[in-house]
Amino acid sequence: MGMILELEQIQKYYGNEGNITKALGGISFAVEEGEFLGIMGASGSGKTTLLNCISTIDTVSAGHIYMYGQQIGLPDAKPAQRIDITQMKAKELARFRRENLGFVFQDFNLLDTLTISENIALALAINKVPAGEVEGRVEEMCEKLNIGDILHKYPYQVSGGQKQRCACARALINHPKLLLADEPTGALDSHSARMLLSTMQRINEQLCATILMVTHDAFTASYASRILFLKDGAVFTELRKGDDERSTFFHKILNVLTMIGGGQSHVCETRV
Repeated sequence: MGMILELEQIQKYYGNEGNITKALGGISFAVEEGEFLGIMGASGSGKTTLLNCISTIDTVSAGHIYMYGQQIGLPDAKPAQRIDITQMKAKELARFRRENLGFVFQDFNLLDTLTISENIALALAINKVPAGEVEGRVEEMCEKLNIGDILHKYPYQVSGGQKQRCACARALINHPKLLLADEPTGALDSHSARMLLSTMQRINEQLCATILMVTHDAFTASYASRILFLKDGAVFTELRKGDDERSTFFHKILNVLTMIGGGQSHVCETRV
């Protein structure tokens, strides 16, 4: 597996002359295909701004974001060919986002008038997948996420954890090259959070999905294989899980958060 994403001196400023706020100040890092990367930092450190720039929801003020040719579904591209998504036009961006990115948000973003199955199928319809393939693909993905038994229920009839796994299924159904998760456990109780994180870990390991996850929560972050810590719009440090047990990694994360003054865990340490 090779590199899938590379950020080069990303800067993001808001406001106008005389009243400019620096959200990101020259961030550079690379992500390997199949990596599970956590992004942490105190409130206002630039975590969500960074994710929004990578997802093309927001535009950078300076710098470049590259994705690599063959990894993003360009069969004629060489593996080392870099595609600069900061230079794409609006129409190209829309297609890029649709074909390469999956999103999981804190508030699920499900449509209450559609069943769980229909919510997931909507992502396939947008990508013009033939109608005859839809049902089979939805059922296959839902079995992987252990929500096959709620397909005909509506979002208001299922638990928060089931809603979030439905949101994961919808994000993954088109086999995105990058899954971008913004505080995915933020609205969940500790039991549902554990189930979702175990699911995301399994998706990462078995489907080789590349995941970028923003979180303020040390327990949630301990499921990642590497964590970037942001402070004042810059990378403060990083931690790699390596051969550590998750509980050991969790305590290392807490130590860094103590240094930079951000983060917490909604799960008691003794249960990690």
